[in-house]
Amino acid sequence: MARPRVTFECTACGHRSVKWLGKCPDCSAWNSFVEALPVTEGTGKSGARAAGARVSEDAPARPVPITQLVAEGVEEQRLLSGVGEFDRILGGGLVPGSVTLIGGEPGVGKSTLLLQVAAGLGKNGHKVVYASGEESVAQVRDRAVRLDGLTDLLFLQSETELDRVLDGIKGIEPAVLVVDSVQTAFVPDVGSTPGSVSQVREVAARLVLHAKGTGRAVLLVGHVTKQGEMAGPRTLEHIVDAVIYFEGSANPPFRVLRGQKNRFGSTGELGLFEMTGEGLKEITEPSAALLEGRSENRPGTVVTACMEGSRCLLLEVQALVAPGFPGSVRRTALGIDPGRLAMLVAVLGKADHPLHDKEVYVNVVGGVRISETAADLAVAAAVVSSLLSRAPGGDWVVLGEIGLTGEVRSVPRLDQRLAEAVRHGFKRALVPTIPRGVEAPAGIQLVEARTVEEAMGALFAR
Repeated sequence: MARPRVTFECTACGHRSVKWLGKCPDCSAWNSFVEALPVTEGTGKSGARAAGARVSEDAPARPVPITQLVAEGVEEQRLLSGVGEFDRILGGGLVPGSVTLIGGEPGVGKSTLLLQVAAGLGKNGHKVVYASGEESVAQVRDRAVRLDGLTDLLFLQSETELDRVLDGIKGIEPAVLVVDSVQTAFVPDVGSTPGSVSQVREVAARLVLHAKGTGRAVLLVGHVTKQGEMAGPRTLEHIVDAVIYFEGSANPPFRVLRGQKNRFGSTGELGLFEMTGEGLKEITEPSAALLEGRSENRPGTVVTACMEGSRCLLLEVQALVAPGFPGSVRRTALGIDPGRLAMLVAVLGKADHPLHDKEVYVNVVGGVRISETAADLAVAAAVVSSLLSRAPGGDWVVLGEIGLTGEVRSVPRLDQRLAEAVRHGFKRALVPTIPRGVEAPAGIQLVEARTVEEAMGALFAR
């Protein structure tokens, strides 16, 4: 019998080569090739379908008109977990037959979140199997006791071999299967170690086929690399239905759950949690929690309003300007794009606020990351406030995008942002030129600014 030919596979993108390469020709990653035996014939499409995936009897055997499906009332049934922020990010709950991937840094609380979700589904009458490849059944049960997650409809399994996991749930027929994690699960037919590109791709493909064939919702835990991306081949995020990132490390008080991809709802939604001794606690008023303890009369702090999906958040942007040496100054940004900060510093230099010999540090309080440009004016205001050692009034909220020529551009959904500011007691708002049809809510004074110079003059004029 001929020995299987050894190939080399890139751990970043999955590109295969007959010999080892120092640099991947596809993704340009260095030293990313590892040995990978080819998948045997039993792990092809037929093998994956035999491993627990069956074609649903309700699925149409031939193509049918979409209007016929609508007329027959074919619609998705959502499974509610009882964790409101999790259900909202998914668009209203889990969809049967869907595969959701949850990623995050070690220790951020991925397993804790999914155990709370599994317990909530069980308390709502849905059978759930939690298959852990990283912890024993006793360890998972001890955490469930601490989280008040004991229910007769939650079944635990400690197994890493995928075929055993799928065989073990046949008599239970759960509505949801949780696999923690996709990097520890493996298929024996694949000639590589668990966590390799081949194993992750094969495990994910079989679970997707299993979910679509049985109508069972599958939740996958995924590890991330040091660059913050999901470990494994890029195809892992393509073949699943939803990708959710759990952001934050073990230290910040708040953890952010952010939807990155969702085939059954909108993306960009954000949920806020706080890690407590009893597990993850939902933050129902995130703006109030993020602004708690804010110093209103300290230079270098400005409040802005950012949209995260359908939710508006009031965030505190802090800046510190310190003396430096020309040519070796630092520009450090936490919570915003460092490239965006460098651009704003250059624009401020053209607006009579030179920072070429200053070190600039910017931080978004609470560990939240701002992904939109509507906070540009707030970042610039915080930097100028620290530079001048002048504090803007504590009742200001600052909104606006800044262009390369120093103009202040409009932001979308201005009325919703202003309404959130009024709800939390802010009296004045520095905004771009107000578009037609946008009316300010009662209780707030609007100050328009067309350029960075006008904005800084309105905030810091004496």
